[in-house]
Amino acid sequence: MNFSIMPKIELHCHLDGSVRPESIIDIAKREGISIPSFDKEEIKEELIAPLDCQSLDEYLKRFSIPNLVMQSKENLKRITFELFEDAAKENVKYMEVRFAPLLHTKMGLSVEEIIQSVIEGMKEAEEQFDIKGNIILSCMRSMAVESAFEVVEKGKIFLGKGVVAIDLCASEEEGFCEKFIEPIALAREYGYRVTIHAGETGIGKNVLEAVEWLGAERIGHGVFIKDCAEAYNIVKEKQVVLEMCPTSNVQTKAVNQFSEHPIYDFHRDGIKVTVNTDNRTVSDTTMAKECDLVCNEYAMSDEDYKEIYMNSVQASFADEKTKEKLKKYLLDI
Repeated sequence: MNFSIMPKIELHCHLDGSVRPESIIDIAKREGISIPSFDKEEIKEELIAPLDCQSLDEYLKRFSIPNLVMQSKENLKRITFELFEDAAKENVKYMEVRFAPLLHTKMGLSVEEIIQSVIEGMKEAEEQFDIKGNIILSCMRSMAVESAFEVVEKGKIFLGKGVVAIDLCASEEEGFCEKFIEPIALAREYGYRVTIHAGETGIGKNVLEAVEWLGAERIGHGVFIKDCAEAYNIVKEKQVVLEMCPTSNVQTKAVNQFSEHPIYDFHRDGIKVTVNTDNRTVSDTTMAKECDLVCNEYAMSDEDYKEIYMNSVQASFADEKTKEKLKKYLLDI
């Protein structure tokens, strides 16, 4: 199967992990921002996490440089536009991009201005390319609970105007869900959909709590339900969709190598899985690469791919009209 021509859907992609290295250099030069190098190959060395990263925390260090150039409305809009443009070139038909607004306030932008700029970049790309998108607002687990309330409150005016969901991300500690029960409950009340990063670093029980306590409809990663029967069962029973990111999972050492990734076992056992990049730049990947990897590594059939594509359509936070259009792309092949 030639994945460069297949229609694709991405549900788990971080904006700050998917910035073009050339754009970082260009913005830094223009604005006098200090970065480790203005050479493209050298900056890529700084941005791309090696496959032999020791941990998720080491992987997350790669986000500090992109963040330096994501502090103005123009730059946020440009970087979002470029991400959708890159995805459209890979024949991604729909993409949900997530980012944490509070990381972009260093130069005085308000949370509302930040969200608005990202939506504008997405809308501009939708006008120019055959791609549709939505935005997921991430709250940082490493910040105080108040910060999550702030994102939920300030983001709600954008619901239905480009923002669809709320997410919790960053370093994963055991039992983090309890701390965020209230802000996520408020988000659900306002109409946000819910996806939560959980089970990425050895703690399957976090997935159970994300579903039971936070009402997660989708789980970012979820690899470690393999070691927690209760989490595994609830994901399977409630058809909670896993947003799996194979290359990223090897880098963060959720799994040691691709052959150990549980995605195909989950899929065969009736768990709904989807394939995603997580971070195009930090993981040095594309949707075509990830699909290729999954299908070659586990000898998946065309039918498997179509099933995973349909899982992604159903699990997306898109409206029904968009979902119908996305289903049609596959039928047209």
